[in-house]
Amino acid sequence: MNRKSVWALLRGVAVVAGGCQKKEAAPAAAASPAAMTEEEKAVYALGAAIGQQAAQSVKALNLSPAELELLKKGMAASLAGEKPQYDIQQYGPKLQARAEAQAGAAAAGEKQKSAAFRDAAAAESGAVKTASGLVYKTLTPGRGGSPKTTDTVSVHYHGTLPDGKVFDSSVQRGQPAEFQLNQVIPCWTEGVQRMKVGEKAKLVCPSEIA
Repeated sequence: MNRKSVWALLRGVAVVAGGCQKKEAAPAAAASPAAMTEEEKAVYALGAAIGQQAAQSVKALNLSPAELELLKKGMAASLAGEKPQYDIQQYGPKLQARAEAQAGAAAAGEKQKSAAFRDAAAAESGAVKTASGLVYKTLTPGRGGSPKTTDTVSVHYHGTLPDGKVFDSSVQRGQPAEFQLNQVIPCWTEGVQRMKVGEKAKLVCPSEIA
């Protein structure tokens, strides 16, 4: 998480709010998108952009529905030109600490899930878990020698997440990847060295060597 994201959002909102003047008249009912003028659409687009920035910036806080309503009230008050009831300089560090705690908890949860996935893979018949944490399993045997770290290899692969979602695939692109074996992630450097020409294998890479 960007440590300055919460501050950046608040500064951005302050700039927008600073250019607004408080109005005594009640706001007019919102027009439907089809009935908006170009000027109204431009203002709507500005509001949507600020909302997107706010949503992204406070995502790490994991706000409850009630807290989201408080956030909206605070933003509405600033946009109306009202003096803030509470000083962000006082409460900003508290929000930052909360964001970091939420991020740490999420990371710990993902690490536990990854460890469980790796342990399940290591328990499969024919799988080998190395000292680095790599889990290696031959699916289709190959023939001949194995590459050295300084060799350039040509491989077809599917890169998947623990849930099976493919995030990268030379097979889908229809073109094998070529690279020098000591210029890729350690998991590949170690795993591909175990393979022989024509072999198909499954590599489970822990984050430490991925």
